[in-house]
Amino acid sequence: MARQQTIGILAAVMAFAGTAACHPRGRTPQAPPAVAPDVDRRRAMDLFHRGDFRRAQTILQRVTFELTPGTPELAEVRYYLAECSFQLGDYVQAASDFRKVADEFSTTEFAPPALLRAGDANLRLWRRPELDPSYGETALAIYQELAGRFPDSDAAARGRVHVRRLENQFAEKTYKTGIFYLRRKAFDSAIIYFKDVIANYPTADRAPDALLRLVDSYRAIGYKQELQETCEHLRRFYPKAAGLDRTCPATADSSATQATPSTP
Repeated sequence: MARQQTIGILAAVMAFAGTAACHPRGRTPQAPPAVAPDVDRRRAMDLFHRGDFRRAQTILQRVTFELTPGTPELAEVRYYLAECSFQLGDYVQAASDFRKVADEFSTTEFAPPALLRAGDANLRLWRRPELDPSYGETALAIYQELAGRFPDSDAAARGRVHVRRLENQFAEKTYKTGIFYLRRKAFDSAIIYFKDVIANYPTADRAPDALLRLVDSYRAIGYKQELQETCEHLRRFYPKAAGLDRTCPATADSSATQATPSTP
């Protein structure tokens, strides 16, 4: 009986040895070879330019983990990853990612367009200008920063168009608020808003109008020195302003006594 058990054990050991020979110790089925980051990057860019932003985004996210810090291609990957978010309508994420590209890769060619697109993303988020100006104000600040940091770039030239439009929008809104108070004879409040137009948006179309209405406000409350100084400023910087001769007559005395403000 003992002999039969021994034979059975030997048979089992031999069977196991034969199996081990077929499958060498430590060897596992091999995974497919990893794709090089550069290959992934080129594939993602191809998908991006074909408009397949979702798939491009997925691949670019993987590439960001595959590239080591300091790799020259990382700025490009991060920029287009942000652009994918923009194209997919995720403007909050795009604005944040573009901002990071501009700050973390500030010496690369992607910094100026990243700032431009950060402004664009905030502009897209500005859905109700009449109620909440915050996104519009952020966009304007970014475009102005772009002009300051990279004044000669193509991105800055494109940003200046937005700056002009946004300044006119904000100036118009602020000017109309000043007119609201002026018509209700709340002159101190009107003065605050007209000064805000002049101080913050001096190149806006409404800037000379704000100065003219500032003169009207000063005249109404008898601020003769401020009235005269404002008229001198108008004649120096806006000599062709409509209504200048009527609002600021040639002599200081007549300008201080004229009583009827005009509020177009």
